[in-house]
Amino acid sequence: MVLVESPTKAKTIERYLGKGYVVKASMGHLRDLPKSQFAIDVDNDFAPKYINIRGKGDLIRELKKEAKKADKVYLASDPDREGEAIAWHLAYLFDIDSKSDCRIVFNEITKPAIQAAVKEPHAINLDMVDAQQARRMLDRIVGYKLSPLLWRKVRKGLSAGRVQSVTVKLICDREKEIMDFVSVEYWTVGTKLKKGTSSQFEGELTLIDGKKLKIDNGDEANAVKEAMANCKWLVDDIKQRQRVRKAAAPFTTSSMQQDAARKLGFTSKRTMMVAQQLYEGIDLGRKGPVGLITYMRTDSTRISEQAVQEAKDYILSEYGGEYYPAKANVYQAGKKAQDAHEAIRPTSAALTPSSIEKYLSKEQFKLYQLIWQRFIASQMVPAVFDMLAVQIKNNASVYKDREFVLKANGSKMKFPGFMKVYTMADSKEKDVVLPEMSVGDEIRLMKVEPVQHFTEPPPRYNDASLVKTLEEAGIGRPSTYAPIIETILARGYVQRVSKNFQPTELGIIVVDMLQEYFKDIVDVKFTAGLEGELDSIAEGTVDKLTLLRKFYGAFSETLEKADAAIGHVELPVEVSDVPCELCGRMMVVKQGRFGKFLACPGFPECRNTKPILKETGAICPKCGGNIVGRKTRRGKTFFGCSRYPECDFATWDTPQKETCPKCGSLQLKHYYRNGRGVLYCYNDKCETRIDNPINKELLKQKKKSEKAKEEKDG
Repeated sequence: MVLVESPTKAKTIERYLGKGYVVKASMGHLRDLPKSQFAIDVDNDFAPKYINIRGKGDLIRELKKEAKKADKVYLASDPDREGEAIAWHLAYLFDIDSKSDCRIVFNEITKPAIQAAVKEPHAINLDMVDAQQARRMLDRIVGYKLSPLLWRKVRKGLSAGRVQSVTVKLICDREKEIMDFVSVEYWTVGTKLKKGTSSQFEGELTLIDGKKLKIDNGDEANAVKEAMANCKWLVDDIKQRQRVRKAAAPFTTSSMQQDAARKLGFTSKRTMMVAQQLYEGIDLGRKGPVGLITYMRTDSTRISEQAVQEAKDYILSEYGGEYYPAKANVYQAGKKAQDAHEAIRPTSAALTPSSIEKYLSKEQFKLYQLIWQRFIASQMVPAVFDMLAVQIKNNASVYKDREFVLKANGSKMKFPGFMKVYTMADSKEKDVVLPEMSVGDEIRLMKVEPVQHFTEPPPRYNDASLVKTLEEAGIGRPSTYAPIIETILARGYVQRVSKNFQPTELGIIVVDMLQEYFKDIVDVKFTAGLEGELDSIAEGTVDKLTLLRKFYGAFSETLEKADAAIGHVELPVEVSDVPCELCGRMMVVKQGRFGKFLACPGFPECRNTKPILKETGAICPKCGGNIVGRKTRRGKTFFGCSRYPECDFATWDTPQKETCPKCGSLQLKHYYRNGRGVLYCYNDKCETRIDNPINKELLKQKKKSEKAKEEKDG
């Protein structure tokens, strides 16, 4: 009997092992600390009190019954600390000696990997179990000791977390930077240039009288423009060089989440959910269930020799020898990497995205294609660009005037290399062709274009940048990035606005309190240091109890002092102009998981709540009512008639105040994934809708909506 975590994985593995094996799923943890109590005996060497998780009794009995029939039970939970702890708990439940050869691990769900794992069982790694237990108990100590303090001092139902709190502080600190930022005006000067009969090309003013360009206002910019207009321009210098861009390493958990956020618009949670499906196995028709990628929680960039050879064979057959390096590319993992598993890669390079697309959902295909392309590209030669930098000066010695220096840059891809397969998310390479020029050639100035700019504050964190910051700071580990983000959203400490994270008022108040009284809890270096010590426990170089005693002693002392010092914190109440239709009180604005909503202040006597409706100024085309902004249960904004449910008008696209200039109907603005917005008329009989590309997009939306409704109705 082989025990894994998920039924999908069980189905895939059972096919590889054959008739002599039965594969069952534990559905994750079966034992854990109880939710209703602290469950850690601090005075007895921090002994945890584990219980069988409520609702899993039937599953435990069923698995025990199956185990009795088996000659041997192998524990095959995920190959990380959490998986090792699950195996340890299963060993306890099934009365298996954890030091016996009961544990099997594999980095990918393929037939060779599974069969090799069964041939090499080993004991449970108790150091990894200790590291997981230490993390679990540290989080329990902070959560169960600090949260009641927040209930008493701020508001019932609040909670604090060891890693989540420092993440909220990062977001709050960034918001403060944005609020405190003072924008400064500056100007750039672009030009349109021409040599002889060639096409115009662009240049930019970089130096004035040998000094770097610095123009602070429009008057200065216009003065420069006038001075430049009467000059004679000559090519002063030409520099040619080649630029080589190397391929990026195969994905780690962090880089996969970042690239999926930038390229696919996926949240971290969505990325990990789809990656889990690809790892556990997808039914590929006659081939049956196949695990498509290696384990998706990893900080390593290492890949196996077999995978390197597969990539080599594919590249040579598809693209030729010029695309494969003389020696296989090897990537170094970061200093903080545990390097326990391979990088995230396809289990077979031969399973190209196009060959299995029909078996995958859209999300699965997009993420698999990203992983496959990144892996293949990582084994290819660099891309090569021819770069041309031309310096153009006015002849100041002749005109006895100010000296201006223009720069024109050209680039052209000489050899695509890895970019034949994969383009980096930050790639901005475009072919810019300049006319042939020589030093001394005369250049005509066709146009001078001063442009006003203002310095901008640092951007708010999004999924990609927050995960990158957490990784660089050493906060959390590959398996925790997505849960951290989901937790702080669920607690209402931050909200996602246009894919960016903003702290809520509640989040700012809680972080300010923790910063004043519990500096270590929201200190990046302290939290990263704890992560390092947890790594050391997993490596067997630090004792679990030593870490727990050191942390708890200082924490409990601080907790006692804070409880005495902190008075009750009054959260400001925002009263709306909307009366409660049940009791007549004026409703107040509350912050929930998916943003703000209206609630009756008479709670708990009156439990009335309603969404905050955002007026758009547009008129409903069905009944003439007002169109308002609403939110779905998941917090996504849509627009509907204020007379709902009498009127069922609803749309994802943004209504406009201005009506259609042709027929006078409602106009909507549709936003594509790349951010481009397109105006269109709601009236599909309007002449503006004839052969309009939006028709195809709206039809696609309609089919998607109908399919979702059919699935919901069963």
